[in-house]
Amino acid sequence: MSFDNRLDTLYRQVIMDHYKNPRNRGVLEGDSVDINMNNPTCGDRIHLTMKVEDGKIVDAKFEGEGCSISMSSASMMTQAIKGKTVEEALALSKVFSEMMQGKEYDDSIDLGDIEALQGVSKFPARIKCATLAWKAMEKGLHTDK
Repeated sequence: MSFDNRLDTLYRQVIMDHYKNPRNRGVLEGDSVDINMNNPTCGDRIHLTMKVEDGKIVDAKFEGEGCSISMSSASMMTQAIKGKTVEEALALSKVFSEMMQGKEYDDSIDLGDIEALQGVSKFPARIKCATLAWKAMEKGLHTDK
């Protein structure tokens, strides 16, 4: 098995792990940013809640329904943004968007499990699935200001 095939297999395993065992699943109660978004072309939907204090995302949770790509991306995103400033989270979203478009991106930023989604860029119909949670996060952070 070639290195590329082993890497693809590993990435698939990471995606399925986040899909079957989502991190940060649920809804934050109290004073939180609350965003609902959907992807009408495939039926994916997400309800994202984030607690932002002093310009920092202190917690994030999501609920939703959708394919393995959209739900695992939401799980990875909520893990990645917790503890980040609003600016850092938006910068991470920009890097993710560039990666999804197959563009060169700032690889000095540690993407962790999110890197497993880079193969989605080869399937244009699935890019909206992967970016749904990220678009919800951007919308919530821009309206929270």
